Amino acid sequence: ATSKSRPMGAYKYLQEIWRKKQSDALRFLLRLRAWEYRHLPRIHRATRPSRPDKARRLGYKAKQGFVIYRIRIRRGGRKRPVSKGITYGKPVTQGVKYLKFNRSLRSVAEERVGRTCANLRVLNSYWVNQDAVYKYFEVILVDPNHNAIRNDPRMQWITKPVMKHRELRGLTAAGRKSRGMQKKGTGTKKLRPSRRGVWKKLNSVSLRRYR
Repeated sequence: ATSKSRPMGAYKYLQEIWRKKQSDALRFLLRLRAWEYRHLPRIHRATRPSRPDKARRLGYKAKQGFVIYRIRIRRGGRKRPVSKGITYGKPVTQGVKYLKFNRSLRSVAEERVGRTCANLRVLNSYWVNQDAVYKYFEVILVDPNHNAIRNDPRMQWITKPVMKHRELRGLTAAGRKSRGMQKKGTGTKKLRPSRRGVWKKLNSVSLRRYR
């Protein structure tokens, strides 16, 4: 069969269903799951992904060594943590409300799960639900000490020591997005290798040594 006449597989059907989040079926499912998630602990292990199609697209495999953790993150911006709203400084830094955190809630979710499951490596994450107070994410984790992972040529890279706590260093997809790594060309001169790296290079004086 040609690509045009090829029938859709089960995962493709799931993907199309999840694209229509305001359909009756998905609205009912999300409302039911939000009720269920509210009664569970803040971070808990899920037996299987709520969105198997999305998890597979992000690297999940239903085999030993892969784990799914679900987490809820409180929605909203970031209020400046100052006592009685007194900031002590210049007017430009006097704001307390209406501030936004630089990273997405998904990136925060990865960080919190990564700290809780310190012996596992964060591979990726995805949105599963939200209500008025929380956003719910599922995080894909990999066990770097499991032989099923260590012997897998496609997943061996995550067992290296440099891959420890990728989520804390902005190396996951959500972290790279907040660092501006999805852009190229105009306006990205000071983003690579990182904002601090560029600042340090521009503020360091390197003189040729007299010999």
